[in-house]
Amino acid sequence: MGETVLGIIGGSGLYEIEGFEEARRVAIDTPFGKPSDEIRSGRIGDIEVHFLPRHGRGHVFSPSDVPYRANIAAFKMLGVTDVISLSACGSFREEMAPGDFVIIDQFIDRTRARPASFFGRGCVAHVSMARPVCPRLGDVLEAAARSAGIRVHRGGTYLAMEGPQFSTIAESRLYRERFGADVIGMTNMPEARLAREAELCYATVAMVTDYDSWHEGHGTVDVAEIVRTLSTNAEKGRGLVKRLAALLPGERRPCPHGCDRALDDAILTAPSMRDPELVERLVPIAGRVLGG
Repeated sequence: MGETVLGIIGGSGLYEIEGFEEARRVAIDTPFGKPSDEIRSGRIGDIEVHFLPRHGRGHVFSPSDVPYRANIAAFKMLGVTDVISLSACGSFREEMAPGDFVIIDQFIDRTRARPASFFGRGCVAHVSMARPVCPRLGDVLEAAARSAGIRVHRGGTYLAMEGPQFSTIAESRLYRERFGADVIGMTNMPEARLAREAELCYATVAMVTDYDSWHEGHGTVDVAEIVRTLSTNAEKGRGLVKRLAALLPGERRPCPHGCDRALDDAILTAPSMRDPELVERLVPIAGRVLGG
């Protein structure tokens, strides 16, 4: 199966990571456009690592404008096998306090203005999203966080909102009390969907910055306070990445949860009816099953 190749997507406040050996910047174009920024590539310990700031250096992309398809396609084209998303978020749970990290296991998607699939008319595919993150990566993330001394919660539901505005009080209460979400953010969808279509193992570390708008004792979202917490969380995130790279096995094996085989039975369009232009664009993503 070859070696493990780790892709890191850095969220708000996390635009660079350190510790690379053989470091270089990679400019890449994909059939779905250019990613958010150049990709910083190298090795951390025995693992090849590619880092991409989701919003671009200097934070130039809003959540709705992030080129999600290009970001995931770029990782796939670089041979990435495992993707870790580091994302700032608000918390709906008292015990998930600012500065804590949450290893997500479920999503509720409330986005509406973003391309959510590599596939479409002329080549239709349906992948399972019942378990949208890879438990194997979650195990490694939990171990890395605990070894780094980070207060971490294993398991949680991430509600992805469109943004870029923060929630109203009514929305915050709805998501917490009726939807049962644990944290809220603006970027992990359609990112997780696209990673599944690209047959990449994917996991999210949600880095809590605030209590959104529901918590009477903390008032509404304070952007200045969020920015201060982002800086602290970013430093913790860098430490997490270093430990994560050391814990991942160098040799790549088939994912026990089937992430790397998500397209086995997913494409429904008959070969004779597939759009050749779309199929050509899909080859870097789905060449394993399209014969590209």
